Amino acid sequence: MKNLLYLLSLITLPLLYSCGGGSTAETTTSDSTTDVPEAVEKPELTIGFIKLTDMAPLAIAKEMGYFEDEGLYVTLEAQANWKVLLDRVVAGELDGAHMLAGQPIGASIGFGTNAEIVTPVSLDLNGNGITVSNEIWKQMKAKVPMENGKPKHPIAATALKPIVDNYKKNGKAFNLGVVFPVSTHNYEFRYWLAAGGIHPGYYTKDNITGTVDGDVIISVTPPPQMPATMEAGTILGYCVGEPWNQQAVIKGIGVPVVTDLEIWKNNPEKVFGVTKTFADANPKTLVALTKAIIRACKWLDENNGANRAEAVKILAKAEYVGADEAVIANSMTGTFEYEKGDKRDLPDFNVFFRYNATYPFYSDCIWYLTQMRRWGQITEPKTNDWYLETARKIYLPEVWKIAAEQLVAEGKLDKSDLPATDGFKSPTKEFIDGIEYDGKNPVAYLNKLKIGIKDQMAAK
Repeated sequence: MKNLLYLLSLITLPLLYSCGGGSTAETTTSDSTTDVPEAVEKPELTIGFIKLTDMAPLAIAKEMGYFEDEGLYVTLEAQANWKVLLDRVVAGELDGAHMLAGQPIGASIGFGTNAEIVTPVSLDLNGNGITVSNEIWKQMKAKVPMENGKPKHPIAATALKPIVDNYKKNGKAFNLGVVFPVSTHNYEFRYWLAAGGIHPGYYTKDNITGTVDGDVIISVTPPPQMPATMEAGTILGYCVGEPWNQQAVIKGIGVPVVTDLEIWKNNPEKVFGVTKTFADANPKTLVALTKAIIRACKWLDENNGANRAEAVKILAKAEYVGADEAVIANSMTGTFEYEKGDKRDLPDFNVFFRYNATYPFYSDCIWYLTQMRRWGQITEPKTNDWYLETARKIYLPEVWKIAAEQLVAEGKLDKSDLPATDGFKSPTKEFIDGIEYDGKNPVAYLNKLKIGIKDQMAAK
């Protein structure tokens, strides 16, 4: 990392003043005209993604010519699932990828995959939902408070608990789906369940299924397969990104009951990840990628979402998400449909730039680390210092800052868009259970959570 920072320091000053299933692939083309950018180490890149609406910054950076503005010629390539995507980044077959926020973290601590993955930029906030089958919803709805003839949101997992208890009493498994063991969805689903008194299960050294002592069984299903897996009865509910919650509504097979915006307001969802080896060898390229992605995120949110309708058309293309425009638009244009016909305004369901969405905050990384410890993926107690040191190895706000300052110098970003921060968000209680999280004191936070591993130790 020292090598990376040294190389970045050498290029900062001159760059600040320059103007300059199966796979499907598409290569960047652009009609934009800009001054020739400073040469990057690796102009031709292959970047992986999963077919979800939150891959939008990559699609927009390509379609709007932002990659080419930075001297990058990018092939975007859809991947079959998150494991394949991560494995291909680690193997060097992909130069970088649209990743779950937990993937660089999980890999860096050696859970599942052992590799040094870093991220210079966050891709979005929020964007996930929890959907249950029609039969489960029918039982839940009877226990949900009503407001103006409609279910009152957010819906707590307390409405699900009696159903889960009944399944246990009758010796029946209550099966649920998430997209990956270190996915944001896994931790959000577990947080929601635990807040409602449902134990989601532990990981142990000897059992990495995550089901030890659990009231439910949570397993992995790739995002596009979630609706069909639930329709077949293999799972009774799932947590996934869009468009796969809205797909369940439109197909009439399930009902989204809560969004991650309601579980943890403005949570970090996806990041752009590369190996540390790539970052160290290609510092100019990493800055250029970060610049293009920041611009794309800004385009997606600017003018109160005026560009979202165009983004929907782009994402509907087969080489990107490949879902019907109507399905993508249901959540991408400021609304979200719960029960069929119960469409509500939810302008912050997908956030790409507002609220400093692109900045890689250490406190975001640390929250995921606390959840990995809470459920046993991290098997030993850790100190506050360890959490911070680990976050600093994975998140690269120094790269983000260089990229953003260059964009300001080029007139493509306002100086006010750069947060004045030490890398930590202010403590927040904006969780479904109201428990305050302070990223500077993760051990104390962990010990406040009612269900989960506690670390009864002095916080350093």
